[in-house]
Amino acid sequence: MPSIFSKIVAGEISSHKIAETEDFLAFLDVFPCATGHTLVIPKKEVDYLFDLDDKLYTGLMQFAKQIEPAIRKAIPCKRIGIAVIGLEVPHAHVHLIPMNSMNDMNFNNKLKFSQEQLAETAAKIRSFL
Repeated sequence: MPSIFSKIVAGEISSHKIAETEDFLAFLDVFPCATGHTLVIPKKEVDYLFDLDDKLYTGLMQFAKQIEPAIRKAIPCKRIGIAVIGLEVPHAHVHLIPMNSMNDMNFNNKLKFSQEQLAETAAKIRSFL
């Protein structure tokens, strides 16, 4: 059964896309820890990050590195944190989270934003790509 991320890649579920290539996709987390919390995924469905082949793994990290400056410019913060949790969705992914304190990386404190707010945030980040 395809993961929710594979359904996003296929266009079956909408998302607030930040950037996309043939192999990778970045989009806003709909249950974010902070404004601008972005998920970066390979389009190929692989459950565990370290099961990605070397080319896909390094490509994913390079793609995330390209997205980070746009998030940092769009969302005032001290740093962009990176996290790999991998338990909530069986599809390898990286979290890029704007941080002003360590609490901004607390996955137990989820924020709620309207679809309009998410769309505005995504557009703002995209404007810096």
